[in-house]
Amino acid sequence: MAEQSRLAVIVNRAANKGGAARRWPAIDAQLKAHLGPFQPLFTEAPGHATELARAAVAEGARRIVAVGGDGTVNETLNGLLDASGHLIAPDAVLCPVPAGTANELCRALGHLDHPARAYEAAAGTGSRPVDLLRVRCVDLAGRPVDRFGYLIVSLGAAATISHRTSRSRWLKKLGEVAYLLMTPVVTLGYHHRDVAITIDGVASGTRRLFTAMVANTENGGGGMKLMPGAKFDDGVLDLIEMGDVSRLGVLLGVMPKLYSGAHIGHPKVRVSQGTSFRFESDVETLVDLDGETVGRLPLEVTVLPRAFNVGAP
Repeated sequence: MAEQSRLAVIVNRAANKGGAARRWPAIDAQLKAHLGPFQPLFTEAPGHATELARAAVAEGARRIVAVGGDGTVNETLNGLLDASGHLIAPDAVLCPVPAGTANELCRALGHLDHPARAYEAAAGTGSRPVDLLRVRCVDLAGRPVDRFGYLIVSLGAAATISHRTSRSRWLKKLGEVAYLLMTPVVTLGYHHRDVAITIDGVASGTRRLFTAMVANTENGGGGMKLMPGAKFDDGVLDLIEMGDVSRLGVLLGVMPKLYSGAHIGHPKVRVSQGTSFRFESDVETLVDLDGETVGRLPLEVTVLPRAFNVGAP
């Protein structure tokens, strides 16, 4: 059982459009059964989890439990890091507990297949390292953005799907299937972009893209197997590009294969690896990090190998 003075539990009851609030009594009971008594720290606004996590670490907490979706977990993680992406406290451990629309870090850790694992990991003393994504772009008002994440950075159509899903109050109540339902809506109206791509400092040319994703994990978008084989602790990022695919090709040739990962065999899909990427376009193109819209191109993505730790039983 975790030492109480070194434990912080950050809870976003607004996750999953309020679904987390309805589930909170059951989650609270499970946490207390594993952790013992604790005082939860409830978020009150976007970004608040970052403030709570930073304050908790300053007060001596080292095992930080984040209850919510990937947005909440991402905010909590950013509160554990300094401006260069290093842990403020080297022994700090992030323990995600799934309660959001998308819970992809928990999926990658096996918590969704075995729900008790999230609570056991929070209460345990073990940890495992995870690579960190550093994202630099500009926000929708043109101001510089410097953020950290752990899952997938998407640009183009995939980022637009996430953005429009998150803005729909009724759609997000449907949970993971929300992203799947929004995909054809965006696809039918989306215009491809010419995007200049640089990988590990080497220009790779300008390509006509429907979407592209830099992946640290193979799963995303509510359980889709977007980048099969991607590993979150190998120090390498995987880039998947969906090129000049027609709208019908996306809906019939790519979309049905997203859950199996077979889409990477499509002739207009390109896969590569690297440790740093840059994307530029003359057309406004949205950028999404871990399921949250963070801005638009130009975009730089780099990996910081095994930069933070998540809880393990």
